[in-house]
Amino acid sequence: MVATVGAADGGKITLEEAHRFPTRNGRILGTLQWDLVGIWEDIKEGLRKGTKLLDAAGARLEGIGVDTWGVDFGLLDERGVPMGNPVHYRDGRTDGVMEKVFAAVGRERVFDATGIQFMPFNTLFQLYALKHAEWGGYDRVSRMLWMPDLLHYLLSGKAVSEVTIASTGAVLDPRTRTWNRGLMEELGLPVTWLGELAAPGTKIGGVLSDVARETDAVAGTPVILPGSHDTASAVAAVPVVEQAGGWCYLSSGTWSLMGVELDAPVVDERTLRLNYTNELGVGGKVRLLKNIMGLWLVQEVRRDLARRGLELDYAELTRLAGEERGLELLLDTWHSPFGSPGGMLGKMDAYARSTAQGVPERPGQYVRACLDSLALSYRLVVENLEALTGKPIATIYIVGGGTKNQLLNQMTADACGRRVVAGPVEATAIGNVLAQAIGAGVIGSLAEGRAMVARSFEVTTYEPRDTIRYERVAAGYRQLCGPAGGGF
Repeated sequence: MVATVGAADGGKITLEEAHRFPTRNGRILGTLQWDLVGIWEDIKEGLRKGTKLLDAAGARLEGIGVDTWGVDFGLLDERGVPMGNPVHYRDGRTDGVMEKVFAAVGRERVFDATGIQFMPFNTLFQLYALKHAEWGGYDRVSRMLWMPDLLHYLLSGKAVSEVTIASTGAVLDPRTRTWNRGLMEELGLPVTWLGELAAPGTKIGGVLSDVARETDAVAGTPVILPGSHDTASAVAAVPVVEQAGGWCYLSSGTWSLMGVELDAPVVDERTLRLNYTNELGVGGKVRLLKNIMGLWLVQEVRRDLARRGLELDYAELTRLAGEERGLELLLDTWHSPFGSPGGMLGKMDAYARSTAQGVPERPGQYVRACLDSLALSYRLVVENLEALTGKPIATIYIVGGGTKNQLLNQMTADACGRRVVAGPVEATAIGNVLAQAIGAGVIGSLAEGRAMVARSFEVTTYEPRDTIRYERVAAGYRQLCGPAGGGF
């Protein structure tokens, strides 16, 4: 995570990094957990350093907002005290739970109620797993808060659920933007754990005095909700001003999230069959999208190579991948075993054998297989988005850390046969600032904010070049990923 000081002034947006830190996690008694205290201490350190930067510039802090990954949550007891560490979405407690929920109420019922892509770690399935676990604290829970909501609570003392992060959990009705109490009750899940909902830009309170003392911040500084799901913030920062033809976004990082902005959700048999998701965005938008495994694949290859004694940085791995012929091994990027930590090289070897493809021999071949497969996944998703919306997509806007991978950006343009505009890198932080500035009345609208992004940050454009090679394998790749075109 990154603590960033952002300013929206003079028609432009500026950012300055105050504190970058890892989101630590680890196993305790066999359960993979987030280190809440460690993350909270780093949040405070970021606030402390950010305040010093502002003091040096003769400025003051006008608002604080937190965004994080989706689906994971913390629990408060009857006193309002966190009940231990939030469990990591990659923990195995939800193994097989999705199927149990479908057996209880039906797959179609879950999707119609939530409009959310089926992934085994969805909040709904985590809650169902928790209900049926042998855990003595279940009856002492008073509130459930997603990760950014929990951090906002520690900052302000206000327990509020922001709608974009809540929409990742499959407990919200995307049509009414209210809790899906009917589905929760059918599954025997505690509706009482769900509290107040609020939109991005809402001021929920001020920084608590004890937090202010620890961080040199001013007590009462407004806590303003951004798009608290990091993808919602990243999409808010897509630098679209005037677009001839349709566009889609690709938030590229550990996960790739690719979709379009709509005014209303698409919840029908087609989105169910293709396993697409309707999440809420900044400015009242709906984000119809698909989750793709993303650069996690490359990260796991690098970690596995390091375990075998070969330390290579990402730049070197990308260079090696660029030297390979490519398209020799294609991976279903939604293949469930690839999503769990550890042993990626062995998993790829086994997948290659099971699908009668060549087994990689060199580091560059492993990484090239990941990148080729991601580019083809993006093509598949774009084609499905066009089919679902009935609207063409001419440009793909890539935001986030993945914009730095120039090889993948060009491969995406080639595989999709569409123009790619990459940047800005720190889109999530920018979108966070935009939502806060809109809430504070500094920026009038999302469209105005995006125009400021376009004026403030450089982007790189990639035109399709080597499209024929991908055309030749596209149909086979779709078949490899299954009739739904990818799913978990």
